[in-house]
Amino acid sequence: SYFQFLFQPMEREIIAAFDEGNPEEVMSSAFKLKVTREDIHTLRNLQWLNDEIINFYMNLLMERNKQEGYPALYAFSTFFYPKLVAGGYKAVRRWTRGMDLFKQDLILVPIHLRVHWALVVIDVRRKSIRYFDSMGQKGDKICGTLFQYLQEESKEKRNLELSFSEWNLRSMESHEIPQQLNGSDCGVFMCKYADYISRDKPITFTQNNMPYFRRKMVWEIIHRQLL
Repeated sequence: SYFQFLFQPMEREIIAAFDEGNPEEVMSSAFKLKVTREDIHTLRNLQWLNDEIINFYMNLLMERNKQEGYPALYAFSTFFYPKLVAGGYKAVRRWTRGMDLFKQDLILVPIHLRVHWALVVIDVRRKSIRYFDSMGQKGDKICGTLFQYLQEESKEKRNLELSFSEWNLRSMESHEIPQQLNGSDCGVFMCKYADYISRDKPITFTQNNMPYFRRKMVWEIIHRQLL
């Protein structure tokens, strides 16, 4: 198959990236971000993904979605939500300079909960805000905080009130989305929720796909393109 034909050289590259070497060595840079060997090593099995890997991957998703036939996508950085919570709307007002959130189809907000990653998906087309958590935790409060942010943003940038009654906010139940079966794959789950959702695809992967997804992400980040 095409994949196996691709597989050997790819596998060799992935093994080389996981090798010991200078941890500071830059393995990939784009989007004003740098990913070092040390960052790439968080993609090894059972490691927790760090902000650098997640932010780079979110940018790859945005890049891909510029193509014809994909929903218009914007992904916030992992540093957005803590900043919003700490300082309110004023602290993040300028994050969307020159960018109209309300012209997007989908907005992704990665959420870092101390030792866990989750994802909020704002679907502007359907007026919904959904919380995706691979450990089945509830994020209703987080959805509410982000709705408030959208309200402020709408007032500030479009002089328009968003009506709460028109929007649907909810946490996805653990039986609705794939769940992790270990304590370390939340970051990969979050990235793959984002990947499937940003293609408007049903989320069909499972815990069993994680080792493969991790290796694939190494290749994608080093080559700055999604397979």
